[in-house]
Amino acid sequence: MTHHLPIRRDGARPLLLDLFCCAGGAAMGYRRAGFDVVGVDIAPRPNYPFTFVQADALEYLADLIATGEIERFALVHTSPPCQAGCALTVGTNRSKGWGGTHVDLVPPTRALLEASGLPYVIEQPNGRAEIRKDLTLCGEQFSLGVLRHRNFELGRWSVTRPAHRKHRGRVRGWRHGEFHDGPYVAAYGNGGGKPSVPELQTAMGITWTDVREELTEAIPPAYTQFLNRVRAGVAA
Repeated sequence: MTHHLPIRRDGARPLLLDLFCCAGGAAMGYRRAGFDVVGVDIAPRPNYPFTFVQADALEYLADLIATGEIERFALVHTSPPCQAGCALTVGTNRSKGWGGTHVDLVPPTRALLEASGLPYVIEQPNGRAEIRKDLTLCGEQFSLGVLRHRNFELGRWSVTRPAHRKHRGRVRGWRHGEFHDGPYVAAYGNGGGKPSVPELQTAMGITWTDVREELTEAIPPAYTQFLNRVRAGVAA
């Protein structure tokens, strides 16, 4: 059953639905861009900084559409689990002889987003996820200490694509038995010269969680704050 949410009133911040929300990296950027945010994730997220609902994201969205409560939202952001398509998993699965164990949630997510009638975002890392790359963002564009390339499919709206700035150097860490220094830290995994949690918080611009797994799954808030600052408008 859908939790009843406040109806947006004239003069109030528009309401944004953040599906597969994790710890709220995307949500914080949207909040800074002027939205109130409701996050939904199947796992408990006690560090999520805004209104949070623990539920299956797609079931929750389907119920909002069926009941008409989806009309209370102005925009839907989604970050479907990407294990079936991300470059690290694809390469590891091939090398280990694995595969076939991950479900690609992008197609059913897109189908529901189209049915919602709202403008939407599907965010994914570089890899084989089947999304349109309407926009690609990198930490260097925001002078962050991570690269964290992310692609965005934009439904019913568009933004101006910024230039991809040249990287200033390497990602710090061990590669093939050799240590390389550089201006960026690796926002994934442990060991191999990976950053401490405080270093990762600083590099990502995320201060409200100190859980490494949440930090390594998040996108920097600067991405979604920028996404809406340059928003060109909603198509009919």
